[in-house]
Order: sequence, then C-alpha cells, then structure tokens
Amino acid sequence: EENYRSTGHILAAASGIIARNESRLGKTLFTAADEGEKLRVNGYWDGADEARSVSSEIESLQAAGVNLSKVAVLVRAGFQTREFEERFIAIGLPYKVLGTRFYERAEIRDAIAYLRLVTQPSDDLAFERIVNVPKRGLGTASLQAVHVQARASGKPLMAAAIDLVTTDELRPAARNALGGFCKDIGRWREAAAGMHHTDLAKMVLDESGYTGMWQADRSPEAEGRLENLTELVNAMQDFDTLQGFLEHISLVMDGDTDSEQGEVMLMTLHSAKGLEFDTIFLPGWEEGVFPSQRTIDENGAVGLEEERRLAYVGITRARKQVHLSFAGSRRIHGQWQSSIPSRFVQELPPETVIEDIAQGLGGGIPFGRASQARLAGGGEFGDARRGGYGPGWRRMAARQEAGSEPSFTAQGNAGGFASGDRVFHQKFGMGNVVHVDGDKLEIAFDRAGHKKVVAGFVSKP
Repeated sequence: EENYRSTGHILAAASGIIARNESRLGKTLFTAADEGEKLRVNGYWDGADEARSVSSEIESLQAAGVNLSKVAVLVRAGFQTREFEERFIAIGLPYKVLGTRFYERAEIRDAIAYLRLVTQPSDDLAFERIVNVPKRGLGTASLQAVHVQARASGKPLMAAAIDLVTTDELRPAARNALGGFCKDIGRWREAAAGMHHTDLAKMVLDESGYTGMWQADRSPEAEGRLENLTELVNAMQDFDTLQGFLEHISLVMDGDTDSEQGEVMLMTLHSAKGLEFDTIFLPGWEEGVFPSQRTIDENGAVGLEEERRLAYVGITRARKQVHLSFAGSRRIHGQWQSSIPSRFVQELPPETVIEDIAQGLGGGIPFGRASQARLAGGGEFGDARRGGYGPGWRRMAARQEAGSEPSFTAQGNAGGFASGDRVFHQKFGMGNVVHVDGDKLEIAFDRAGHKKVVAGFVSKP
C-alpha cells in the first residue's frame, strides 16, 4: 500500500517499529517520494533542556521562513505540554494547543483558585469557582445568601461567608459545610507561612477533597487530570514563593501568540491521528513515559502494542523531518528521577537515524532488530568503550530477554558521594554536595545555585 505523505527514511523508521507487533497484519507500505532526511534522535539532560532545545530548533525554522503551522510537537500525555507552553511563552513563539492549554484546563484553574484564595481571601472569582468544588452540599439559595450578605456589608465573599456562618440564615447542613470550608482556608493560610509552597499545594488539594474527587472519578479523563495536577506542583518548584508562581500564571494566561507566520501545533499523539505536518518533534521518548508504564501495567502485551501503534502514528505524521528526543532525568511527582530511552528508540532501524546525544548521557544507542543481542553480548553498540550505554544497558537487555520488565528506579549511590564532597557536573559546573538520597544528590553549585541531580551525571574532580 502506498503512503503519499512521508519520505522513505520516515516510512522505513516507522515500519521498523510497527513490525515488532505480533498482531499486526502483514501490510507493507511504500512511498514514491525520495529517501529524504534521516530522523534525528536527540538526548538531553532533563525536560527543561529538551524544551529549550526544541524551541530553539523551531525558532531556526521560523527564521528560515518556515510557516509555523507546518510544525507540530506531539507528546504522549497531556501533562507534557506544560513545559513546552512555558518555554514558547517565554520566548514569544506562537503556538496553539489542540484541545485546551495547560493553565486553562478546568482542574488547573480549580487548583489555582484554591491557591489564590489562600493567599488572597478577597479574591471573589476564586471563591465562586471552588466554594462548592468538590460538592459540599451548598445549593443555589445558600450561595445567593452569601452574595446578599457581601453586598449588604460591602465585604468580599469570603468575609461575608465567615459572617454568615455565625448566624441562623442558613440551614444547619449548609452552615456546617460553608463553615468548614472557611476554616480550611484559614488553616491553610496560617500553614502557608511555615511550609514550602509546593507542600502547601499538595496539602490543599488533598485536604480539600479535590484530589480524592478525581481519584474516585471513573471517566477516561480522570487519570489525565490527576497527571496535570501533579505537573502543576512540579511547575511550582521553579519559583521561590507561591506569590511569584501566581504572578507568573497571570502573565501566562494573558499571553497572546497570534502571528502571521502561523502557530506551532502542540498536541497529544492520540489527537494527531489523521493530521500531517512538514516537521514533527516527538519529545519524551523514555521508558515509563512512552511507552506509558500505566498502559503496560493495565493491559500487558496488548497495551504495549497499542503504544507501538502510537509511535508509528507520531512518526508518520511528518512529511519531511522528524526530531525525536529523550531526557536523562525528569521531575516526576516532585522528585527527580533518572530515565532511560524508550525501547521504541532501540527499535528504529539504524540506517534511518542520526544521533545527537548530550555529552555525558552516552555516545550511542543500540538501534535496530539486533539491538538486544548486541547489548547482551557486549557487541558494538553495547560496548561502553565504543560509545554505547555499557553494562547498565546490558543488564536491562538481559532482564527483558528473561521476560521481566525493567525497573526504572535507580539503585543506590554508586558514586559513593557524601555531604561536603566537591564535585563536577557537566552542565552546572563545580559545586559542593549538600544532601545525598540514594542516587539523587542536592548540590550547591558555584554559579547555578542549588540543584537536584542524578549521581550518574556527577564526578569527583
């Protein structure tokens, strides 16, 4: 069957991945187009580095006169758009999210409303948004009574509610519910002075019942909303204070990216089916992210094959260029975790790709069908002295060959680091170890400040 969209290298790369699916029908695709450019596989230190580099590549395309509407960034899960949105806004790169932008999603607006009300009790819009979310049994009549009290007293809604619960204007059930809400806001406001703002956010979302509401929800969207809430807390860690983060959100929400040069499309792989673009960026190709660990845990081999079909879809959305990337570490659930490239990266035919891996992440990836054998046997790509990932990759290959899924949690403190050690990091330079937690190090760098890094990226001078 002929493919009229993609070049030869793009089609060959996608076919090399999808051929691993045992349930796939024996359909062979071909194209009359020329071979075109090879896929570029990029490795970065972390998610922020990945977002910066992808943005820079897109800016280069824009400077060369490429209409940005012909460029797309495709991610596995909705929460991954946040880091790219932040970067696009910071550099003024026009973009459009197919669906809803991260900070405009309902669950993110709800969470931010809680935080705004904690920091500024006079915020009436925030009060109205979350006073009955999750549902507290406050009906229309009760909320109207709060508004009447606010107008009569000239006070904000929160202050009016506090006054109202001391009277008999409301039914006992509504009075207790509203009173409990007001006490919670007051308690969180007092706690904010003595705790980190990310811990405060977790406390508010958990104790308000908001997280529990989505955990109990059985709709297909619920899991994605929980992932978005986790990503929101991750985003807060880039700011020194809650107020600074909320001010940043205000700027982001006011951003206008209209452009005569078009807008970069940012979407999930599921949303991309049926679409096509000249240039495609595929970030986040790491084990546990893509393929999704949850999908594999829930559906086993069937789930893995569905993930592989998504990889095929992502690559074949491109007419001319594919930029595929992974990061050496990501912040997941508030903790830095080391990661390894997706098994789908290994499945790419070697003749279809060009590597560009950040120094220190490893100089080569075992591509193609024979990769597992080469890794296990210490062949060309599995030999660290020749630029491969070395013994760690061979251990992973051996586990896969034995039929067990690899564990993606780094083990121990292989470098033997201790607090006070003077160390060197390829990206952040010289610094002193402040705290050691397994293979995670907190380091006070001379120029970059305090950072949490993976021990594997650090050496002793």
